[in-house]
Amino acid sequence: MPVDIDIEETCVTAYISGEIDHHNAAQLRRKIDEAVEAAYPQILILDFGAVTFMDSSGIGLVMGRYKLMRDLCGRIDIQNAPRAIGKVMRMAGIEKLISAEREDKRI
Repeated sequence: MPVDIDIEETCVTAYISGEIDHHNAAQLRRKIDEAVEAAYPQILILDFGAVTFMDSSGIGLVMGRYKLMRDLCGRIDIQNAPRAIGKVMRMAGIEKLISAEREDKRI
């Protein structure tokens, strides 16, 4: 599974690895959503530190989790996005809705 989940009191962190594309996005969504629905956190952190590739399926993954957390009156943060992933997110306008940081600075 290309995602490891860490659940704390008010925070769920999803450590995503490998590629995010149409082949594995549904599996990622399912596992992250299960953790959020079990924990009802205030914050969902998506850690992209080990992501090597992301296409528009990754944007859909992020936006769907944004809507889920908004419905729970929570927030979503993106951490450790590699430069190329940050560029894709910037092009999609993610930083206007979600706090997002690359490994070395904001996306």
